[in-house]
Amino acid sequence: MNSFFEKIGELFSTPEYIDSLLHGFLLTIQISYFALLIGILFGTIIALIDTAKPSKWLVIPKFICRVYVGIIRGTPMALQLFIMFFVIFAVKGFPSIITAILAFGLNSAAYAAEVIRGGILSVDAGQTEAGLALGLSRMTIFMKIVAPQAIKNIIPALGNEIITVIKETAIVSMVGMYDLNMAAKDIGSGQNMASYIVPMFVAALFYLATIYLITFIVKRIEKSLRRSDLKVEK
Repeated sequence: MNSFFEKIGELFSTPEYIDSLLHGFLLTIQISYFALLIGILFGTIIALIDTAKPSKWLVIPKFICRVYVGIIRGTPMALQLFIMFFVIFAVKGFPSIITAILAFGLNSAAYAAEVIRGGILSVDAGQTEAGLALGLSRMTIFMKIVAPQAIKNIIPALGNEIITVIKETAIVSMVGMYDLNMAAKDIGSGQNMASYIVPMFVAALFYLATIYLITFIVKRIEKSLRRSDLKVEK
């Protein structure tokens, strides 16, 4: 046990090790952040198309969106990552971080789309009908009535999706990217450390700290929205 804590002290007191972990952690955060932006943006577009009023102009887009979501959710993330790296973007000199961001972003979009779609459908259809009866346009009804309620409903699930993306980025080490997971492996294979236990433990702490921070923020947002609901009811 003493040796374990001594190794942790050695890791944190060695600039080379800390630089490696921070470099890997930064890459993890960069991929997660931009992938989530893509995922939420495209997921919102897919959800809006899927929940839109039936129209002959939307038959093909709706079909494409449903096929896309089905394929992405039905295949492993690791397989999608390999296809992006070794098939679609197998171009010499193409930035690997861009490929990773696109892979995780497009994957996240499918899950985010289902979360957002569920949030939109959770709003009572009678509210839309009431808005139409009052002469409001569908756009106004969606922006003023449906969207605010849908956002409140999807916050917990969207928070889970953010956490999932951050954890899933650990597989980029499988394609040679130097993320937090790869940094821990690199440190553990060195002659000075010669053990994977300590660096993996420290890497886990980085992930846990990030996840708990996100969880805390999501909980605060939920509480804030609940308080606003109570004020409106009063």
